[in-house]
Amino acid sequence: MRKEVWFGLTIMTMVVLAAFILLPSPSEMTNGHLGLLMLALVVVAIMLGFPTAFTLMGMGMMFAWIAYRSQNPGLAVQQTLDLMVQRTYSVMSNDVLISIPLFVFMGYLIERANLIEKLFKSMHLATARLPGSLAVATIITCAIFATATGIVGAVVTLMGLLALPAMLRAGYSVQISAGAITAGGCLGILIPPSVMLIVYGATAGVSVVKLYAGAFFPGLMLAGLYILYVVILAKFKPHLAPPMSAEDRMVPLPPATQIIATSISKNVLSGLLGAIKGKRNADVPLSVLLRELLIGLLPLIAVALVMGAIYLKVTAPLPAMASDEVVEMGGSSFASGTADAEESDGLAEPEPDAETLEEAGAAADLAPPPAQETVAAATTTEASAAVAAVAVDPAEAQERRSAPSSFWVALASCAVALTLFYAYFSFVRLEIFKMLLGSFFPLALMIMAVLGSIVFGLATPTEAAAMGSLGGLLLAAAYRRLNMTVMRESVYLTAKTSAMVCWLFVGSSIFSAAFALLGGQELINEWVLGMDLTPVQFMILAQVVIFLLGWPLEWTEIIVIFMPIFIPLLPHFNIDPLFFGLLVALNLQTAFLSPPVAMAAFYLKGVSPPHVTLNQIFAGMLPFMAIQVVAIFLLYQFPAIGMWLPQVLYK
Repeated sequence: MRKEVWFGLTIMTMVVLAAFILLPSPSEMTNGHLGLLMLALVVVAIMLGFPTAFTLMGMGMMFAWIAYRSQNPGLAVQQTLDLMVQRTYSVMSNDVLISIPLFVFMGYLIERANLIEKLFKSMHLATARLPGSLAVATIITCAIFATATGIVGAVVTLMGLLALPAMLRAGYSVQISAGAITAGGCLGILIPPSVMLIVYGATAGVSVVKLYAGAFFPGLMLAGLYILYVVILAKFKPHLAPPMSAEDRMVPLPPATQIIATSISKNVLSGLLGAIKGKRNADVPLSVLLRELLIGLLPLIAVALVMGAIYLKVTAPLPAMASDEVVEMGGSSFASGTADAEESDGLAEPEPDAETLEEAGAAADLAPPPAQETVAAATTTEASAAVAAVAVDPAEAQERRSAPSSFWVALASCAVALTLFYAYFSFVRLEIFKMLLGSFFPLALMIMAVLGSIVFGLATPTEAAAMGSLGGLLLAAAYRRLNMTVMRESVYLTAKTSAMVCWLFVGSSIFSAAFALLGGQELINEWVLGMDLTPVQFMILAQVVIFLLGWPLEWTEIIVIFMPIFIPLLPHFNIDPLFFGLLVALNLQTAFLSPPVAMAAFYLKGVSPPHVTLNQIFAGMLPFMAIQVVAIFLLYQFPAIGMWLPQVLYK
């Protein structure tokens, strides 16, 4: 047996002995204290390197057997095995989890197709005039690629090989280079389509569709804050991020556009329209002019299509019958005129744990804890309230709703932005735009198609993930990177990751059941409620705990172990679990950026030059961690950043 295993067993034994020594006698230890002991042992075992899923599973079965044995020793083994089978089957029958392997497969296909190099070069030219353009291009490239793949380690590793040498050659400091790569690479676990949001939705019983809609703008806000920090730092301290030279910003023009730019105008619209009218265009074919004009008008067409789709969605007529949607676990909810798209594909919220625990406890003459009865009763009451339908006048149902004022503000903002864009849209920028068409926009179009189909109710997350997998195949084939090796590696890695997630959920489900049977949840509830906290104080306490847990643990462990502890407390403080999930999603960025774990730092260190030290990488990540704290504060102070889109789309 390895030394690490012996060391871990020794530490765990010491924890158990210390717990028993601190108590007056074993007979005075309640089941609730055993639940807290189980929680502490699980955290210690994970920190020592034991597999998370099997640690949860083993601890859950052992302590569930202890709980059952205290009531009926003869049936303890049978009840424990029955509990394990029931928990495993409930995970296997959870339709929310079907989308995970499909999204993972899409990510591995894109990552194996190696599209990141072309994307980085085009982004560098597009942001050439900004201070710190290389770092800005790195953050944007990392965000796009991490969003498309969702694989933090792959993005950080590839950008460490591609962008880090380029930034160091350009004179960038090691700290800002490392911080931009690690922070940008971690954005994929927040910006949809994110596997983390699916895991949270399945754990907390929150709609994945609303989580995706709510996390979109916070993710963009965090990426924007990263870019703003880099630009300001490069502006006031140019020695840390030197500007790009004029020679490097030169983009050669094709002969046709060179003629138009020289003889008519450097602006794309005025130059092409003037050439089409017949002004000195004898050497430029009309087909070339029309093709260039169509490419130049693509931003206008894209904005018109997106805003038109949003207008049709927000002004859709009310149905004849509209029912009040109730979000499980309480909190404020949104009234919805139509059923959520995911419910048609079996994406209803998971069955409350209280029912299964109640059946298992009754078979062993072990009554569920009072807290579970309360949750079960509350859930039944909410379900009964949800059945009541609100009648809508059929005449009103046929009339389209008026668009909200926020839509017109967004439309006016887009019009102003397009006007400024085309006022400065030169033929040099047109060539850069063409480069982006071959690198940035295919990925962006695929991501927006997947997200749009989910958010606008055209497809469930599972169906959209299947479309994304097909899009990944087509994208790899279009770039001539699709071969048997890529397919074999993608399928193997998808199966490996999906199996890990499946076992993690099984272990988490068994652990949560054992924790509830022992009364650990009730003990924590009594302790927190006994502190008489206000909702603001509870939110601060929860986020601080999650922030500190991000140091030794990864986001998967935090969600599956600690979210089932926080979620039952939300109704008491009248906190929407959707809003709480958005704050947690922002906070969980620290799981990859905070030492001593900081897996992103170790990914980058593995591909960095020898002179780049781990301490320099950690130092570069610290300012971006501070930005994450600012983003959490902004989201809490202005909840509309995350809640506006779900409220508009799911009234």
